[in-house]
Amino acid sequence: MPPFKFDKIDRKILDILQADGRITNAQLSKDIGLSPAPTLERVKKLENTGIIKSYHAKLDTAKIDLGVNTYVMVSLKAHNKSNIDVFIDAINEVDEIIECNHVTGSHDFILKVITKDIASYQKLMLERVSEIEVVDSMQSMVILSTFKDSKVLPIPSN
Repeated sequence: MPPFKFDKIDRKILDILQADGRITNAQLSKDIGLSPAPTLERVKKLENTGIIKSYHAKLDTAKIDLGVNTYVMVSLKAHNKSNIDVFIDAINEVDEIIECNHVTGSHDFILKVITKDIASYQKLMLERVSEIEVVDSMQSMVILSTFKDSKVLPIPSN
């Protein structure tokens, strides 16, 4: 499928929706300079083509008692489709693993893990992740501070 062609209005819609997914169609139409009906049509087109995949609420981790964020680099015993499938199926069952990326380099995957505290992190790693039969090794990095946490994507110009 060829890449979607964005015009200035599409880019503006995407920028605004990334900043505030709860904006009303009336306010969005005012901000982009179109009437509500064509604005809604454009948003629906962006949703139907899969460019807008979903809308989410960003939660304050400290206020919901999730204080430990880590990145875990994982190496599998062998890098083949079967092991990758076993690993992915297993980590999809672990809610604390909020991101999983298949990467190049000295490790096979990087996981982003969020837990209440170090004790719950250690328990998760020892009892769940390290017990996945295809895991060979893991290396953890605890996040001390986060200085940028943007989920806003730069919209390329065509």
